[in-house]
Amino acid sequence: MTDLSVVIPVYNEEASLTPLWAELREVLEGLGPAVEVVFVDDGSCDRSAEIIRSFREADQRVRLVRLKTNGGETAATDAGFKAARGRRVVVMDADLQNDPRDIPMLLSHLDHWDAVTGWRVDRAAGDSLVRRVSSRVANRIRNWVSHETIRDSGCTFRAFRRECLRGLVLYRGFHRFIPTLLKMRGYRVIEVPVAHRPRRFGRSKYGVLNRAAVAFADLLVIRWMNARLLHYEVVEDVGGDLVRD
Repeated sequence: MTDLSVVIPVYNEEASLTPLWAELREVLEGLGPAVEVVFVDDGSCDRSAEIIRSFREADQRVRLVRLKTNGGETAATDAGFKAARGRRVVVMDADLQNDPRDIPMLLSHLDHWDAVTGWRVDRAAGDSLVRRVSSRVANRIRNWVSHETIRDSGCTFRAFRRECLRGLVLYRGFHRFIPTLLKMRGYRVIEVPVAHRPRRFGRSKYGVLNRAAVAFADLLVIRWMNARLLHYEVVEDVGGDLVRD
């Protein structure tokens, strides 16, 4: 039985993969033997898949899941969740802005919570002023529209109990709303501070303007789903057995 799966969506991150794996490997040594790392190559056109294969040759804890074409971060995240075999699942970025040393802290909260999502308190350490301001405004709009309290929905450094992911249906762009989707289903979600580091290689796949309109449309869908959510509890089933997950 695998205890922990670390899921890492990858898209053209050949320069960051080797230092990321070196950092992650040190952290994994303290997390026991029943660990796997699932790199999901989201249709990269660089040497990302080749580099991950070299990790696998040296360490059987590494797995490579390749998507035929670039499907986006939500698709890569969903593919990683479906491939993961651990009773606990962590998802993190491949660009070195997430610090693997935060993984034990995230996992510790799963003793009392169903899911843990990161909150990049010190955004100044890794992002420009424009990106920080736009993110702050976007989070406030998201919370106002969705009646949510998540302070950093753009942080995808998260940990889950496996049961949270059963039946979780994602659509393009919905990786940002996973904490909200889980809370809608009755799971307990906590937001905790995590480190946020400067991007060392390449550039962000997201711009300030190229995601604003789409993200707002997604948010309206989330609000509609929340408004239409079924709320009921069966208190008696005479002559039948209730199926419990």
